[in-house]
Amino acid sequence: MSNEKILLVLDLDETLVHVSEKKLDVQEDFRYEKYFVYCRPALQKFLNLISEHFRLAIWSSAGEEYLNEIVSKITPENINFEFIWSRNKCTTRRDYITDSYVFEKRLKKLKKKYNLKKVLIVDDSPEKTRDNYGNAIYITPFEGDIKDNVLATLADYLISIKDVDNVRSIEKRGWNKKISQ
Repeated sequence: MSNEKILLVLDLDETLVHVSEKKLDVQEDFRYEKYFVYCRPALQKFLNLISEHFRLAIWSSAGEEYLNEIVSKITPENINFEFIWSRNKCTTRRDYITDSYVFEKRLKKLKKKYNLKKVLIVDDSPEKTRDNYGNAIYITPFEGDIKDNVLATLADYLISIKDVDNVRSIEKRGWNKKISQ
């Protein structure tokens, strides 16, 4: 087994936080311009725990100014991200069926610095990470539910695979059912 820690690339919106123009029935964690920002339950605990076992990064399809402001507010003092990437590092792909554009996060952009056998990406939007199948862990979108426990379950799962040599060799579908509750 390699001693190299796995790089865990985290999405922001609907993965770590929910941002809305409309106030929910619960207290927001903070505001950004006209938006109410809700952190996924146990976010700080998750980041602190998981940073002991993984290198961390953020990659969002949001704009850079917004991303940097939100990340600065949710990041514990002791956490240093390997990188914080915004939409400008995404690859724009046109979806001809819906006549819209998708901002894809293609991990091959990391190949010069990171071994992709040691990179995981966590996202709620499979369409944004479709080229990263063997590296992706898909989670349910966070929309402000204070009873959400995805990050606690995800932390348990990630810690259970933290020492693997090749993350691509692990079947990640149904990951949340592989952890005993």
